[in-house]
Amino acid sequence: MSHGEAGGHEFPPMSSVKRWFVTTNHKDIGILYTVTALFFLVLGGVLAMLMRVQLWSPGGGILSAGAYNQAVSAHGLLMVFWFISPFAFGFANYLVPLQIGADDLAFPRLNAMSYWAYLFSGLLFIASFFQGGTFDGGWTMYAPLNLPTYMPNIGSTTVVLALIMFVAAVTMGSVNFLTTMYRMRAEGLRMRDLPMFSMSILLTVWMMLFAFAALLAALMILAAEHLFGVTYFSAEGGTLLWTHLFWFFGHPEVYIVFFPALGIMAECFQTFTGQRIVGRKWFVLAMVLVALQSFVVWMHHMFLTGINLEIKTLFMITTIGISLPFDLMVFSLIYTMIKGRIRFTTPFLFSLGALILFIIGGITGVFLGAVVLDYEFRGTYWVVAHFHYVMVGGATGLFAGVYYWFPKMTGRMYDEYLGKVHFALYFVGFNLLYFPLFVAWETPRRVFDYAPGLTSWHQVASVGGFILGASFLVMFYNLFKSMATGEEVGDNPWEYSTTAEWAVSSPPPLENFPGKPSYAGGKLSFRDEPELTADGSGDGEPAGSASPDDPTASTDGGTTTPDGGNVRAESATAGGTGLVSGPGTATPTAAGTGAAHGGDRHPDHASFWPFVVCFAGFLTFLGVSGIRSGGPYLWLTAVGGLLSAVGFVGFANESFYVPEPTVAEQWPFGGVENMKLGMWTFLASDVVLFGGFVGSYLFLRVANGWMHWHHAFIPEAHVTFPGLVNTYLLLASSFAVVLSLVAAHRNSSRGVVASLTVTWLLGVGFLINKGMEWQHLFHISTEAFPNGWNVGTNVASSTFYLTTGLHGAHVIVGLVMLMYMIPRAWKGAYLDDDSSLEYFGLYWHFVDIVWLFLFPLFYIL
Repeated sequence: MSHGEAGGHEFPPMSSVKRWFVTTNHKDIGILYTVTALFFLVLGGVLAMLMRVQLWSPGGGILSAGAYNQAVSAHGLLMVFWFISPFAFGFANYLVPLQIGADDLAFPRLNAMSYWAYLFSGLLFIASFFQGGTFDGGWTMYAPLNLPTYMPNIGSTTVVLALIMFVAAVTMGSVNFLTTMYRMRAEGLRMRDLPMFSMSILLTVWMMLFAFAALLAALMILAAEHLFGVTYFSAEGGTLLWTHLFWFFGHPEVYIVFFPALGIMAECFQTFTGQRIVGRKWFVLAMVLVALQSFVVWMHHMFLTGINLEIKTLFMITTIGISLPFDLMVFSLIYTMIKGRIRFTTPFLFSLGALILFIIGGITGVFLGAVVLDYEFRGTYWVVAHFHYVMVGGATGLFAGVYYWFPKMTGRMYDEYLGKVHFALYFVGFNLLYFPLFVAWETPRRVFDYAPGLTSWHQVASVGGFILGASFLVMFYNLFKSMATGEEVGDNPWEYSTTAEWAVSSPPPLENFPGKPSYAGGKLSFRDEPELTADGSGDGEPAGSASPDDPTASTDGGTTTPDGGNVRAESATAGGTGLVSGPGTATPTAAGTGAAHGGDRHPDHASFWPFVVCFAGFLTFLGVSGIRSGGPYLWLTAVGGLLSAVGFVGFANESFYVPEPTVAEQWPFGGVENMKLGMWTFLASDVVLFGGFVGSYLFLRVANGWMHWHHAFIPEAHVTFPGLVNTYLLLASSFAVVLSLVAAHRNSSRGVVASLTVTWLLGVGFLINKGMEWQHLFHISTEAFPNGWNVGTNVASSTFYLTTGLHGAHVIVGLVMLMYMIPRAWKGAYLDDDSSLEYFGLYWHFVDIVWLFLFPLFYIL
């Protein structure tokens, strides 16, 4: 890519429509996420208003029963998946690289692809309304209501596919953020010194990586039920299986939503009290404990199921246990207010409001954590009210972020008066909407008919809902007006804002910093490239940095004064202390240029292929949703598949330069390249995905009788030999991959080509053998299985074909990668740098290891 005037790049200006289709810059992607999430907020809000109109009086309204079910389900799905988390990651995309001293995320094109997958998944969801009706089984999608028997319309299948595409976007984003935050932090910025918002995002993406992989397993199985007629959730134990899979994701999702808001609240409390978070290290430790515990409390959503009392009691204890770290965080924020001097700005008001709402949500949640009380409250409007106090409490913290970082993102200040009007309407409207529902708790959930004696409470709630909706009109007016005519601000409009994003201009330049950010001297400074030695280390203390023994400079997250604990504004620190010498005055000390720390070649910031790939995915999924109906859906599938192939080939062959940082804090992955860490992270999520499938098989086999399973559901023709042959084929293919690395080290291009070709042939042999086995089982004819043993014959056949089919799909992906690598190896591509062979080897060995688990499960036991 040649370099033009925009930051040294041939890169369209922000006023160009083209820029928003090709950009890979993290700040642009952050803006796209934020704007798109607000669009889905409006859509979900309109559905909520329809629901409140319907609930004005019992048993009647403007919607039919089916339409009301669709509105309830779509509202929940849109708000939980397409609004709250993506809204938080709009801020994360924009700000995390700035806060940690990175020029961009580790994989910019993957970041763009994550956004486009998110957008097109949302459009796919909207398309479901026009396919005979959208999903109407509630946002938790409980079985058996989520099955084609009860939802035969194509729109319900489309929603499942839209969620799969959304989870793909989440996985790409999680891999990207984890790689960036472990490998691209500014020199001297230790993990424990991360700013509070970045720390909250780090813990959030770890939860997302594993929780969404479990959801993906559930969704892929559900999609197979709709498309191929497999038997999982309609089998004995299937209803309980869905509940386990969903809530293993669902409870961490509560904290996935709330943690970014908690990080914003912590930033705002520090800035607008002038006081570092009291007990910061304990605050962070509490967040870590919540993130870990979030995966061991899911069964408190299942107290009404047939789980035995001992297990219920255990999960009641873990539920109470997870509330204790939150108590610590709440008291930390309260004590920070007490020790500091509060400035009641709009961001602080929303942060304080979020804290109040979450406290109410937490207290009312205690009732649901007790087995006996949960029997009474589950399925009532008590759960509705509690759930919204928690989730909208998180959203309230995110709106604090809108106002807090609006000056940084636009260079203009919002209207403070209108901001406070927004908060007043928002806070009053929300509490008027949901607090009466605690009183009207006996209303059955997801039903618009209720006892006439509760009418007045529901009418008050409906009035509150419209006040809440009106508050967003004020917000949008304020933001649009301020973007056009708001007061221009400097780098830092807040007196005590403390993190690195406030050290650069508003809005920040394309490549973020005027030099290489460093905290090596104890406070933020910017090095020029000449100040770095050949090995990337500093050649001395940069000009303007603090002396290491300067008592006012630190990198542990804060600097306090003896008299009142107020944040000092003279010194910059890594994790949340003074960064500037006064309001609006940044203190970069070693001025540089974008070119200075990027070398002669600038990073690339534009690629059209992420958009193409995700648009192709949209067409493919839309076609697959109705492929059993034929007609135009077949054509959509074909066009989407062809365009996907073109997109991935273009993506792979595009020359896109992304330099790894020459100087960065990279513990604990200092010796690991970005791509290798990204591959490790992806495979970690893949472990959970396969774990979901294997766990489902084990759960259903136990539910149907371990020995009965083999005797009643599996034909004698299902023998061990094909699986044994495939085991040898894959083990041999792994050995061939190792030989390719040996050949590369010996500088033998022929050896590399030969080894990769053998790997490809062995993989193809695996698929051929698997296909022959399946073909044989499909066409057996016995007294027990007169129509063969196919995908939908029984629960055993479904688990066998779907789990081994998922593994086979991974083999196919590996073979496609080899088809790209072998021609490049013929040209000597991997002799000087064999890292691509190593990355492929990690993937291929993982696929082989998975088979070593599947073979005994499905062929021997």
